[in-house]
Amino acid sequence: MRQVQAGPSRKSFVGSNDYLPPVNRGSQGYLPVATLNALVMRLLRAIGCPQVKIELWNGQEISSGEKNLSASLLIRDIGALMKLLIDPELYFGELYSAGRIEVRGKLLVFLELVYRTWPYRQGLTVKKLLAPFYNARRHSLPGSRRNIHHHYDIGNDFYKLWLDESMVYTCAYFQNPGLSLEDAQLAKMDLVCRKLRLRPGETVVEAGCGWGSLALYMAKHFGVTVKAYNISGEQVSLARQRARAEGLAGKVEFIEDDYRHMRGDFDAFVSVGMLEHVGIGHYHELGTVINRVLKDNGRGLIHSIGLNFPRPMDAWTERHIFPGASPPSLAQMMRIFEPFDFSVLDVENLRLHYARTLEHWLQRYEANVDFVTEMFDPEFVRAWRLYLAGSLTAFKTGSMQLFQVGFARSGLNMIPWTRQYLYDSRNKLLGKSDGKM
Repeated sequence: MRQVQAGPSRKSFVGSNDYLPPVNRGSQGYLPVATLNALVMRLLRAIGCPQVKIELWNGQEISSGEKNLSASLLIRDIGALMKLLIDPELYFGELYSAGRIEVRGKLLVFLELVYRTWPYRQGLTVKKLLAPFYNARRHSLPGSRRNIHHHYDIGNDFYKLWLDESMVYTCAYFQNPGLSLEDAQLAKMDLVCRKLRLRPGETVVEAGCGWGSLALYMAKHFGVTVKAYNISGEQVSLARQRARAEGLAGKVEFIEDDYRHMRGDFDAFVSVGMLEHVGIGHYHELGTVINRVLKDNGRGLIHSIGLNFPRPMDAWTERHIFPGASPPSLAQMMRIFEPFDFSVLDVENLRLHYARTLEHWLQRYEANVDFVTEMFDPEFVRAWRLYLAGSLTAFKTGSMQLFQVGFARSGLNMIPWTRQYLYDSRNKLLGKSDGKM
């Protein structure tokens, strides 16, 4: 994917097939209809036989037996079909981005049907066997910089199109399911601060600070001093501008450096949305850093995308969107805490809150797709639509989780007797609701 100065309009890209390859009805070659039917059925079985229809370039339609299906996939050429048979996890995204396959009907409906049948628990693969060696390279100091640059340094203006006003690129917290995205992100930051039980005058170190919203919120509303580390130059530059504009430059220091270089003594450690980039093999290293910087009364919180059981990130997202991404299971997260005798105090799963967050992001992305198309080429536009829609579906169907884990030094006794402190929000204006997500 490459950045370009200009691109097609939304009408020419989304409203028609001008930028999609034409269906090649002559590319059936020597394969008879029965053979094509067998190949498609093999593909359907490999992804769990979802209730979707496959349409081929020659007009042939194949499904797993149901009629009047609401979602279908058009495969435009035989090469695309063969790639899907080889590795549907990787090549679906690549072919969709290139326009060689097309989802007919609503993309979210199609993805949910597939995600609910996808056989995630598969046997060992070469990728799983080589993962420890592969991830060690991807999450080295230079490797981490390359990974972060690939995703976060593609331009602040792009993210401003579809994030909330405060530029928070992590799961929001919908105290009331009807909250706006802006209010839900404020509620998330407030929840994190309350879980850390911040008090005026304390010091906080943050690993992976994004565009600085949480660090600025902690300093402004809880009276703490913050050192925030990030290796994305684009994000740090904007965060520093925001600190100066809000008169908080004396309270918040944004440092363009890797978390492994943290130094100092702090009352609290916080990381929101960074653990996914650390790599499972580096958890002991992260724990060493936390142990080094936390005071005797120290406590912390890690907020991370996670999994119900260990498995690699899906191949397409890891290769094209989030290189080096490695969401952990809860058991894997314990590798951070156990070697250093940290006590886990609280675990909360905000999976459905992330699904709601992604609904807002996807809606805003589509509302601004004209501008995205002016900034990037059509393949990028389609890839990010699939990334946002696929992420929404993953959280909605439970294939991805969102963990917030609170912890402290094992000897710290200044901890709440109940969980009531989690729900006494400072932002009463955001409303209360017991409604289900």
